[in-house]
Amino acid sequence: MDTQIKFSEFLKNFENTLHHLFHEKRDIDQLSLERGLPPEILERIMSKKPLSVAIPSEYDGRGGHVSECLQILSAASYESLSLSLTFGINIALFLEPVAKYANDSVKAGIFKRFLEKQNMGGLMITEPNFGSDALNMKTFSEETKDSFKISGTKHWQGLTGMADYWLIAARKKKENGDLSRDVDFFIADNTKENQHIKVEEIYDNAGLYMIPYGLNTLDLEVPKSQRLNPESTGIKMMLDILHRSRLQFPGMGAGFIKRMLDEATKYCKSRVVGAGNLLAMDQIQFQLSRIQAAFTMSSAMCFRSTKTSGLEHNLATEGLEANSMKTVVTDLMHESAQILTQVSGAKGYRTSHIGGRGIMDSRPFQIFEGSNEMLYSQISEMITRGMRKKKQTNLLEYLNSLELTTQACDFFKKELNFNLNSNLSQRKLVDLGRIIARIVCVGYVLELQEKGFRKDLVDNCITLVQQEISGLFSFFHFDNSVKVIEDYGVDSTWSKFV
Repeated sequence: MDTQIKFSEFLKNFENTLHHLFHEKRDIDQLSLERGLPPEILERIMSKKPLSVAIPSEYDGRGGHVSECLQILSAASYESLSLSLTFGINIALFLEPVAKYANDSVKAGIFKRFLEKQNMGGLMITEPNFGSDALNMKTFSEETKDSFKISGTKHWQGLTGMADYWLIAARKKKENGDLSRDVDFFIADNTKENQHIKVEEIYDNAGLYMIPYGLNTLDLEVPKSQRLNPESTGIKMMLDILHRSRLQFPGMGAGFIKRMLDEATKYCKSRVVGAGNLLAMDQIQFQLSRIQAAFTMSSAMCFRSTKTSGLEHNLATEGLEANSMKTVVTDLMHESAQILTQVSGAKGYRTSHIGGRGIMDSRPFQIFEGSNEMLYSQISEMITRGMRKKKQTNLLEYLNSLELTTQACDFFKKELNFNLNSNLSQRKLVDLGRIIARIVCVGYVLELQEKGFRKDLVDNCITLVQQEISGLFSFFHFDNSVKVIEDYGVDSTWSKFV
């Protein structure tokens, strides 16, 4: 069985299948312009049982090892970011929560269908009027003798109309009609009539064409056995699920960034300008070194995630680490696609080119599961709250006391050695969050170097991060409180002054 062979062989078979399907049987550059994947292509991919990496061994899966999950995500994203996100949704937002929180009585049937019938699952939290404000969602559940009735509206769920199972977040409706502050999660089997979710609309998403998104109406009834069992509260369970997902973003990012680096290097070597190729130009060396630094940093995040994001860990309180990984790796993904497109010239400015397409495909990663600006602000709030609690004002001293940042602080002593005003504007919180997240990730790079990762790649990465953080501190310290001028149209038409 595929799930019992050595993982290196399993991974190689999967990579060979993707290469054959996307480069020999069909052209991935053209496939990526179509809505959805052709059924015969998806069936061939799923026949390799890539999602078995997230299924426990007692249910005939490969055991749910984080390192295997991340390598499958990376292999997929090297060929197609859409395909990798499809797997990421299934692994982090459905299979792992089911493995950790579902009743044993329902696990076997679900995992069997994933392995034998190529089923898929997704997560429903976001609502039309409540995106990041998930705790105010209006989808509600009502308990009956043997079941829960669920009503509401959800949207922007990846795999809309495609998933066989859904994990649905809802708030309990009280007797007085109010909704509970806590959140429950329910498994819905979309193949059963009374659990079927109605798709009202499929959205015209600008990127990630292979993944359907849309608007869903919920009016269903699920057995009580299909409610997830939190270790404490539903909100903490939701944080554990979302933080685990964010900690596994580097798996999707690493393969994509590596592809951007390989494509940029290959093109710049072959493109002759004057007496030499593009790679001989200093600015090109700088640009490609930035993608290479992103490759190093995403690799380090993957290494760290294998130790911290397993199901044995409760990640509800690990917001600093989860937010840092998600924000930085998604920023690096988008920047890498921008650089590849730029160095490719006019050729890169085509949706059939992996660089131009990569810009649109990587951009939503900076938005979904919490926009990066919001998460950066949360990072700063965690730090300033911790400083107040310890009655510390010097940023360097405080970061030196944290396990996540102490090692990396040595490279940023000059910039960090100042007293931080705890009353920061939102824009300053975002600036500071960008800085702290990158310092956290440099710590991962240093940790990976200790295990034998190439020192020249590490040195280059740290130098480029030092340059970036120096610029970010200039933003942070600059006094900018500019506000939008709402009636800007008055006396601002240039042609009147000619």
